[in-house]
Amino acid sequence: MKKISIAICLLLISAFALQSCEDMDDNAVPVNDFIWKGLNLYYLWQPEIPNLADDRFGNQGELNAFLQSYSSPEALFNSLLYVDPTNPAKSDRFSVLVSDYNVLEATLQGVAKSNGVEFGLVYTDASQTSIFGYVRYILPDSDASTKDIQRGDIFYAVNGTPLTPANYRSLLAADTYTLNLADYNDGTITPNGEEVSLTKFQYGEDPVYFADVVYNEGGKTIGYLMYNGFFSSYDNELNTAFGNLAAQGVNELVLDLRYNGGGSVRTATYLASMITGQFEGQLLAKEQWNPKLQDYFENNNPNALVNNFAGALNDGTDINHLNLNKVYILTTGSTASASELIINCLKPYIDVVQIGTTTIGKNAGSVTLYDSADFSKNDVDPSHRYAMQPLVLKIVNKNNFGDYEEGISPDIEMPEDYDNLGEIGNPSEPLLATAISQITANGRMMPQQPGREHKIFKTSKTMQPFGDEMYIEEVPQNLGHLVKELP
Repeated sequence: MKKISIAICLLLISAFALQSCEDMDDNAVPVNDFIWKGLNLYYLWQPEIPNLADDRFGNQGELNAFLQSYSSPEALFNSLLYVDPTNPAKSDRFSVLVSDYNVLEATLQGVAKSNGVEFGLVYTDASQTSIFGYVRYILPDSDASTKDIQRGDIFYAVNGTPLTPANYRSLLAADTYTLNLADYNDGTITPNGEEVSLTKFQYGEDPVYFADVVYNEGGKTIGYLMYNGFFSSYDNELNTAFGNLAAQGVNELVLDLRYNGGGSVRTATYLASMITGQFEGQLLAKEQWNPKLQDYFENNNPNALVNNFAGALNDGTDINHLNLNKVYILTTGSTASASELIINCLKPYIDVVQIGTTTIGKNAGSVTLYDSADFSKNDVDPSHRYAMQPLVLKIVNKNNFGDYEEGISPDIEMPEDYDNLGEIGNPSEPLLATAISQITANGRMMPQQPGREHKIFKTSKTMQPFGDEMYIEEVPQNLGHLVKELP
């Protein structure tokens, strides 16, 4: 009997010891441990988040107890995001956590389920209780491209159910649905009985939507480029577009970023280099990280903080450029992140004339963090597919300016007119016509301001994750030694 009691005691002691070891093991809550340590090292606002402080936990056991108090990885992640107590515009509205990094990687390159209708949703009136949609453009070779629907069409309902701020996501998230169309007349929405059925499939969007000469008179050869996303997998297509514009003798450029929510910082550097060409090797944009990383980079790798005008793409292809000293950029409230980088960072070098409405105001960039020793995709934890896309850096221009959290205001105010959106690339389209009028100064009348304006609610892009991200392509290398290790 005594031997049995001793055996039981030994088992209990062993079990307690095993439990104690697990409590001190960073594998006790693997996803949450990855989230905390990744944000502790990389998060832009790490010093402002008390629970991310380097001295917040004395050992791994204390950290594990904290991590285990959250019901899900999402709950932990959201609790660690920065909220500005006085100005919501300065809060973190963009950092995200995903449960499948494959979806994240595809979306950042413009690949997602789509029926081909890129749309905006706006409030019907000041009460903000109802919304309607308008077609911004139709993607080529999509389901919508084979249907009777086009830019400027208005829809008020889906499957017969009127759109509201409460139901829009569930109605428009379906793979197949029917849009109920309406007529628009100075703010009044009138159903017209027409409808279009659409089906989504996996689609990769070429962001170079239109690139051609739209005016060629009196020594003015005006090129027009509608560019809808800084997707690095299409860098060569963008470079080809500029080669074609250069071959046609373009000496004025209208760059349409009105629907461009951003993307790759590197691709933005390429675009700035294509517009110019005379500043190769000079500083375009500077990165500002949290104090911990900023200090490390400044002392060990200062070149990691700069983005210079480039002469070649990442694959070695020479960049085609226009050598311009002035550019006209079209913007709306959907113009964000890398698009705003272009505006802000070109201003110290060339004249930038902005036409349209105020941009979103996203001056911070992100990076994909994976659950691995150095947060790269090398030797990623095979037990899950969680990844983070937190804001990790702020972008400023050559003159250290980057404070536009409330957006960049246009030089010439010209809201889109839902009564007359116009045809993309047609010189009579209101925003393009305004730019042409400014360039030619030939006395032609400016387009009429729209009678009614509607506040933007959502867009087809912002309904998807990462629709307005600015990001660097890869996590900085050789920083594994900076990861917080607790005893």
